[in-house]
Parts: sequence; structure tokens; C-alpha cells
Amino acid sequence: MKHIFVVNPCAGKQDSTTIVTQKVEAYASNHPDFDYQIYVTQSPGDATRWTRQWCADHPDHPVRFYACGGDGTLNEVVSGIIGFPNVQVTVHANGSGNDYIKYYATHNDFNDLDRLVEGVPHPVDVMKVNDRYSINVCNFGFDAMVCKIGNDVRRMPIIGGKHSYTTGIIRSIFTSRSNYVRMTVDGEPFYDGYMLLCTLGNGRYNGGNYMCAPLSKNDDGLIEINLFKRMSLFKFASLINEYSQGTHINRPDVQKLMHYRQGTLVEMASPDPFWLVIDGEMLHSNHYRVQNIKHAVTFVSPA
Repeated sequence: MKHIFVVNPCAGKQDSTTIVTQKVEAYASNHPDFDYQIYVTQSPGDATRWTRQWCADHPDHPVRFYACGGDGTLNEVVSGIIGFPNVQVTVHANGSGNDYIKYYATHNDFNDLDRLVEGVPHPVDVMKVNDRYSINVCNFGFDAMVCKIGNDVRRMPIIGGKHSYTTGIIRSIFTSRSNYVRMTVDGEPFYDGYMLLCTLGNGRYNGGNYMCAPLSKNDDGLIEINLFKRMSLFKFASLINEYSQGTHINRPDVQKLMHYRQGTLVEMASPDPFWLVIDGEMLHSNHYRVQNIKHAVTFVSPA
């Protein structure tokens, strides 16, 4: 098997190209049969274009891509390997959040190259979002504005890095708590009105520390849909800590404010275009169609 490290130099607080290169070369020096390649992305979307072309040029060659960055880098690599059967993907965690990997292990676990090379493959689901893909979480409403602000500040001291999502929350509290949407799930009406936020999850975490979909399984073919109605600022503030721990779904008072179900096809629409975040990447439209594809890719967790 060939091992290809796709490095996003713009991910995280600083360029990780040198760190990844030194680690891979050190590993290769102790493992003479290790067949590897390092590719540094040149621009947004380049990881998708490059991995897709590599797979098309080597259709019968078993390969594992290491997304060296955050959730956005993983998203780009996954989008490039969809439809190629001899391909695996994993993460070398160099991003600010790296939310998807929390389903399996810690940030440090996904930086252990020995364990990644000897890793365990899992067939996992991927959501198709219009003509894009999402392996972790889609979110819109309040969450989308939080993510947009978080992306803007992620490399700033103190308020950036792992605190980016919290910074986004604080700034968005007074401007983005009322958002109109009309939704159906598997062709049935689900919600029509103003809401706070909604997440569609295969993974369980978003925003660095927030367990938005604690019941989600990433290989069952189902999307976890969690929608919160509009609520007072006081009520919202009282939920943030439990929302980060995934215990919000157990509170009876929260259940009255939450619409929850599972499904395979979700459609959302609004008269005006609105932001949708897919694995940290921003989309802008007034209609989205999200369909889950069961076992679309093979993801590798550390041994």
C-alpha cells in the first residue's frame, strides 16, 4: 500500500509542512519498505482535485491518504476519493478543531504516526450536500455564523485556535439567534419556522469542544438531525455547558425546544440564501439537499 500525506499549510495555528515532513522521513528511515509521498496543497480545493486525479491515474493501486490538517482538509480529501474502492483515508491532526477524529480517539492519538500506519479501517458514511460532501457535521443558523467568525479569528492569539468557536458564539449571540427555514426529512415535513440552529451529523462533535450529536453513529446509514427552536438569551446561555458535553438532550425543558429525528435525506429551504457549514467549509444558497451515503469511504483510526 502507498501512503500519501496531503499537507494543508494553511490549517491550524501555523504551517505544519516541516513538522509532517520530518516525522514521515524519520519513520521511513526506520522502515525501508514504507512507500510514501508528501503533497503540499497550493490553494483551497487543491486537495480534492489532486487526490481525485491521483486515484483516477492509479485505479488499481491500494493507497491511504493522510489528511494533514483539520476538518476542512479531511473534507477535501474525502471529496476527492469518493467512488474509488481501493482507497483509505485518515487524519494527521494539524488543525484547530479536528472534530471528526474525536469519534475515535484524541488529537495526540492521531499524531502518532506508528499507530496511524498500523491503523484499523472502518467503512463510514458520507453526506452528499448538493454537489459537495460532508463526512462529519453540517450545521446552519446560529452555528453557521459562529463557524464563519471562528474561521476569521482562528489564527489570532487568545481568541483563536481552540477558542475560535467560543469566540464565534460570543459574537453571534446578539445577532444570529433567529433564522427561518423549511425542512423535510425523507419526504415528510419536519420543521417550518424560525429556529436557533440545526445540525446534521454523522460525527458527534463540531466547533472544537461541542458534542452536538451525542447519539450519532457514523456507519449506520442515518443522519442525526437536531434542531433548536428560538429561545431566550438566558435559556440559551444555560445550555452552552451541557451542549458542549452532549448532555443537553437529557433535559426535559430542552426537549420542548428541540426537534430531533434520524433520516437519510434532508432538504432545507429559505426565501433568502443562508450559510451552511460542511466540516468547517462555508456554502451559501437558499436550498440544500443532504443525502447520506452509507459506507462511502474507508476511514482508518489509530491502532
